[in-house]
Amino acid sequence: MKELKVKKNKRISTAGLKSILGGTILASEKVTSQLPFVFFVAFLGIGLITNRYWTEKTIRKMEMVRDSLREYKSESVIHETELMYINRPSEVTKRVIERKIDLIEPVEPAKRIIVKKLETK
Repeated sequence: MKELKVKKNKRISTAGLKSILGGTILASEKVTSQLPFVFFVAFLGIGLITNRYWTEKTIRKMEMVRDSLREYKSESVIHETELMYINRPSEVTKRVIERKIDLIEPVEPAKRIIVKKLETK
């Protein structure tokens, strides 16, 4: 009895394989009624793949911007230190002397000038 059941299962699987390879399974009503769902799932799969590629492209662009931002920050620090060095009073006097500009360093500190506003009627 068990041998008959095994033989029937083999016949069914062989018939199923023949219908798949022959293409008759695609013509059956069960499969054609499920085609909209299959197309929907395929559309979702394509959408997920597209989203993945778009996300990776965006991440690559973000990394490039981060790298350039690091470079700009380091350049900014370099220029800031150079500017601080140039603005030191000793460097300013040295450059004035080198360029032979007739400027004299003040001996007295700067004074504050106060101007009173005139009242107009």
